[in-house]
Amino acid sequence: MEASKQTFTELLEEKSFLNVPKIGDIVKGTIVAITKNEVKIDIPGFRTGVVRGPELKDESGMYDALKVGDEVEATVVGAENENGDLELSFRFAGHLRAWETVRELMQKREKLTVRILEANKGGMLVRVNHIQGFLPVSQLSPDHYPRVSGGEKNKILEKLRTYVGEDFVVQVIDVNEQERKLIVSEKSIWEEDQKEVLAKFKVGDIVEGDVVALAEFGAFIRFDGLEGLAHISELAWQRIDHPRDVLTMGQKVKAQIINVEGSKIFLSLKRLVDDPWKNVTDRYHIGQIVRGKIIKANPFGFFVELDTDIHGLAHISELSSKPIKEPTEAAKIGDELAWKIVSIEPEQHRLGLSLKAMEAADEGEKK
Repeated sequence: MEASKQTFTELLEEKSFLNVPKIGDIVKGTIVAITKNEVKIDIPGFRTGVVRGPELKDESGMYDALKVGDEVEATVVGAENENGDLELSFRFAGHLRAWETVRELMQKREKLTVRILEANKGGMLVRVNHIQGFLPVSQLSPDHYPRVSGGEKNKILEKLRTYVGEDFVVQVIDVNEQERKLIVSEKSIWEEDQKEVLAKFKVGDIVEGDVVALAEFGAFIRFDGLEGLAHISELAWQRIDHPRDVLTMGQKVKAQIINVEGSKIFLSLKRLVDDPWKNVTDRYHIGQIVRGKIIKANPFGFFVELDTDIHGLAHISELSSKPIKEPTEAAKIGDELAWKIVSIEPEQHRLGLSLKAMEAADEGEKK
């Protein structure tokens, strides 16, 4: 009897050292049997566990082609069942493994290829390691960014939909398992590449490239594998309404690097051309009568082209000796008229014109 008690005590002590799995633990084992609705796993040092029903499905893809003898991981979801087996789950283990993998991808900044599955106005849906991810519009590289005039969302969506089914190379930049948020970026890869090549250039350098996009705010120019932006104000010395007034898609141009902010490059075309306003007083002076064509109307007056480089402004107060509410009451776009120069400010690139002064001169001659 004493021997039996001793043996029982020893068994209890031995069992106290067993690492008994608890609910939520991940255990490793070997598959010993597979049926249509369940998988049995031998857990070394413990006993058999079983995965069945909905717990067979997972989002990592690790359990898609299992066979007897495979070593697997599973999560404990229930204590001993009616057959004395541990209740296990591939679903939870797969979930944890899938999110752990994407966190590792983010930490290592690895490049991965994803397929565009769907598009919406904010970006595109992808899948990374069986987890649905999002590629925002703001994280697209210049090659894919939808440069839509006015930022019209419907046109942006129309452009994004053309990418569905295509493969993009991206990096994971944000992972939040609790919120089930996975954000990827194509732009981050482009920025890294841009920085490496940009190291060869400095502010003041002159580059030659191709116009690859025209937007209301400026022109995008590609050179040496890089892409820079020339703001509309840096395209020409004269006032223009849109970059297409002076540039065309695919046109080869020279530009000067005027600023670099991180991976962003800012260019200027006009700084490679002498400022015509420096010598404006050689051609024009206050009181001079000139001919000029109205090229644009604003509520405050007309913009008038005197020559290719010099444009003047005729304020609404200088259009007529009679009170008018709109500039178009005095003239219209396209009219070529005689104007009197009433002010010149070369440093501000301003030249003031007057029709009212011409009326006064005409009245004086009649008298």
